[in-house]
Amino acid sequence: MNLQVSVIWMALVLNVVTMTGCSNPSRTQSKTKEILDITVSIVPQKYFVRKIGGDRVKINVMVRPGADFHNYEPKPEQLQALSHAEAYITIGIPFERAWIDKISGANTQLQIIDSAKGIERLPMINHEHHHDKSKSESATETLDPHIWLSPTLAKIQAKNIYQGLTRLDPNYQVEYLENLEIFIQEIEQLGSKIKENLSQIKNRKFVVFHPAWGYFANEYNLTQIPVEIGGQGPSPAELGKLVKEAKEEKIKVIFSQPELNTNPATVIAKEINGEVLLISPLEPNWSENLLKVSEIFSNVLD
Repeated sequence: MNLQVSVIWMALVLNVVTMTGCSNPSRTQSKTKEILDITVSIVPQKYFVRKIGGDRVKINVMVRPGADFHNYEPKPEQLQALSHAEAYITIGIPFERAWIDKISGANTQLQIIDSAKGIERLPMINHEHHHDKSKSESATETLDPHIWLSPTLAKIQAKNIYQGLTRLDPNYQVEYLENLEIFIQEIEQLGSKIKENLSQIKNRKFVVFHPAWGYFANEYNLTQIPVEIGGQGPSPAELGKLVKEAKEEKIKVIFSQPELNTNPATVIAKEINGEVLLISPLEPNWSENLLKVSEIFSNVLD
């Protein structure tokens, strides 16, 4: 009788061990699937998605740091990596228009989340310097894509990202909502600090080589005077007008960005006896970067 009990007991133990051994891989697999694989176009989007998704998202950036998103061509391995992604978050830059079909084709299950939904675009040509070449450009190409440089518009983008992550991962809606509310507070505090930094500026015009700061200027009552439009530099006559205006406005700084060739900006700076300062629209720490730009403007613009 004791032998039978021992045999039965051993059989039960082995059965439990077997069941436990089978369940561990599935638990590991389930835990792995909980992390959302998200791809975005540019570096500042990573900041937004991390703020809302927290540790529940793995974020890949398609346009690599230092590259120009206007004409970027993704590497084959980047497109291949999309086969594992749950979602691609767009923001409405030229690169996406050229590649969205191939991006979607890399993964038929890929969800496309439009973070720019509900945002009215500014025209890229919204200043005194209208290059004749730009008149032949399509309406799509003349819309300013740099919407992430406005704190007000960043709040809309954050809400769109929240909604997209919630659709993908509804069990964690509460967590995403809490993160969104914290991020919205951060954005509002940032906006107040920027407004304070720029409040004492009298001359609110600034010359920038590439017109990336239209939304920022629009939000804080500034006027950007771009050197190039649609990737094209000014004609000699237009350059002369720009230099004349800069001298009349007593502008001594040409803003450029490290992702682009700064030589043309340097040439113009010499014409006005000024200097070139670099400000980037693509820094990884979005909030810190906008605050830094507002401080530079406060120090440079009279």
